[in-house]
Amino acid sequence: MAITVQTTINAPLGTVWTCWTTPADIVQWNAASDDWHTTSATVDLRIGGAFSSRMEAKDGSMGFDFAGTFTNVVPQDRIETLFGGRTASVTFQDGPDGVTVTQSFDPEDTHPAELQRQGWQAILDRFAAHVHAHQAT
Repeated sequence: MAITVQTTINAPLGTVWTCWTTPADIVQWNAASDDWHTTSATVDLRIGGAFSSRMEAKDGSMGFDFAGTFTNVVPQDRIETLFGGRTASVTFQDGPDGVTVTQSFDPEDTHPAELQRQGWQAILDRFAAHVHAHQAT
């Protein structure tokens, strides 16, 4: 059963989309906590294109690559991916309070589902903060 996380960001849809899909932005927000960071990211935003992010603990104790393939891309609306035999989707819905970003993903079997939900929600919350900071500049 898929896990879903969501946030609403008071920003233009184009800004939200760009911050989600641009490697220079991804490395700034893609971490669940302050003791982790993304050291590199690549995005080939098209059906069949690849994506990857290198996530590492800031103390150098561990790291991993999060990589997969885009299976559906509808600009400023939806992105669907396949990674490690699992699927994920993110939708961008423009509304009166801003853009609602909803991300659903198949959980893995190693960690409890609630822990995974909390981690993905934390990343999404950092994304929202990044978009707000991006607008302020």
